[in-house]
Amino acid sequence: MKRAATLSALACLLAVTAAAPAASDTPTAARGATTASTGKQSALDTVPRRKVLRVCTTGDYRPFSHLDPATGTYSGVDIKMAGDLAKSLGARPRYVATTWAGLVGDLSAGRCDIAMGGVSVTLPRARSVYFSEPTRTDGKTPIVRCTDKDKYRTLSQIDRPGTRVIVNPGGTNEEFARAHLHRAALTVHPDNTTIFDEIIAGRADVMMTDASETRYQAKIHPELCSLHPDKPFSFSEKAYALPRGDDEFKAYVDQWVHLATNDGTYRKYEDAWMK
Repeated sequence: MKRAATLSALACLLAVTAAAPAASDTPTAARGATTASTGKQSALDTVPRRKVLRVCTTGDYRPFSHLDPATGTYSGVDIKMAGDLAKSLGARPRYVATTWAGLVGDLSAGRCDIAMGGVSVTLPRARSVYFSEPTRTDGKTPIVRCTDKDKYRTLSQIDRPGTRVIVNPGGTNEEFARAHLHRAALTVHPDNTTIFDEIIAGRADVMMTDASETRYQAKIHPELCSLHPDKPFSFSEKAYALPRGDDEFKAYVDQWVHLATNDGTYRKYEDAWMK
């Protein structure tokens, strides 16, 4: 009798176990993807559910991101890309104003789902955020008044007493200037949208920024010349910054960038601004 009772209990246990669904059989979509390091739900799930993609952007860096103060609207290469990314997720973009100094902190604090707008990949930034597959290569090069184009072609020509170099605060332009200039006078100008007017007006001589920006500014300001943008002083890449630890969302954005940079989409948006 004792042996029969034991067998009966074992049979009941096996029946209950067989009836319960295995955790691995539950569809990911039903559970919601979670990030490996935090256990939080991935933006790959929360953005479509919210129907809003929150995009941190500075709005002061044409051709990538520009905020029109009169209308409050954004435009630029990466603004177009943000709209495409949001659409692919069944959402609309909502732009979150940030600064170059605060961009990484805003993204890390969860104020946005992605940072876009000509963001350069750097190792210090990569300690706090993920970067997507790059959209383009770039590098620092000078922009000057065309009348001075033969005076400031090299770093040694620029880094001399009497040369007035101007930079915007908190980003890679300031980092590059402080690392390479020791004798030139360096001025930090708080408004990146008017910084090129300072050179035109003769209150500054040189700005070193990404070749893509110098090309665009020289296009809209005939008084300014971009110096050797095909051979910049440094190498860098532009990409989109993503929350650290959200591997599912990063994989999706990587694939989306890969397609956009190979099917002509990104080039079409860039050509509209640069050519």
